[in-house]
Amino acid sequence: MEERNIEIRRIIKDPGSIPTLPGIITKLNTLSETGKSSAQEISRVISMDPVLSAKVLRLVNSPFYGFSGRVSTISNALILLGLNVIKSLSLSSTIFEIMEENILGLWEHSLGVGVAANIIAKKIKLPECEEIATAALLHDIGKVIIKIRLEEDYNHLLDFIDKKDISMREAEEELLNTNHAEIGEWLASAWYLPEKLKEPLACHHNPEKANQYLVGTSVVHVADVLIKSTGFGFSGDDLVPAIHPLAWKKLEIDESKLEEIIDELEDKLVDLKNYSLEIHSHDGS
Repeated sequence: MEERNIEIRRIIKDPGSIPTLPGIITKLNTLSETGKSSAQEISRVISMDPVLSAKVLRLVNSPFYGFSGRVSTISNALILLGLNVIKSLSLSSTIFEIMEENILGLWEHSLGVGVAANIIAKKIKLPECEEIATAALLHDIGKVIIKIRLEEDYNHLLDFIDKKDISMREAEEELLNTNHAEIGEWLASAWYLPEKLKEPLACHHNPEKANQYLVGTSVVHVADVLIKSTGFGFSGDDLVPAIHPLAWKKLEIDESKLEEIIDELEDKLVDLKNYSLEIHSHDGS
């Protein structure tokens, strides 16, 4: 099985395996690393690719971030959401589009977890709520890589889950000797995403393994479980795991606050479902 893990790691880490936008990625990384670039300069780089700009603006104006119809330029999006969010959305736009087109249930689940994370972060007054929401949006991106790069394995996973009544992660570990969280971490490293985005991808099932960003990881973990409990979207299995006690303790969410979160989430999920139906009816027409 260790050989299988090495083989999968090689496939995932092969630069030709990962959907990227090389020129823009290189430029964004260079600009963000210097710390001296203006928002205008960074937005100009993203705007050089009109397809990428359209994808980012569509997501920014979706119910996901709550700026519906109010963001018309990349520079506005950059001011509202910050460089790390826009950068990660730019880097992930291609792969997220694959999810939207080919794994609709997972796309809806990911949007739902992002919205739930945003609500939780705001309710407990965390800074950088949008950044945490973006980490939540990308938390299952490893599943997309399995689907597009290991399609035969992906189909075997679904059969195995049905047969054994186990979670996607348990099936991945048994059949692939890795899991989507680990693959998401590899991908985040390949894309040079910041640690505050990478750690929730790697640890969203095991928040106790988070080192630097336990709070953000705990938010993504709780949001993931909440969305699974609602049945919104489909993440690959129907099992709803227990929330890790450390996450509850770290976020200090009492029963009253949890009720507020769930009430707001229910309203947002209606908006998200309408958004999803609108997009896919439009794409199919």
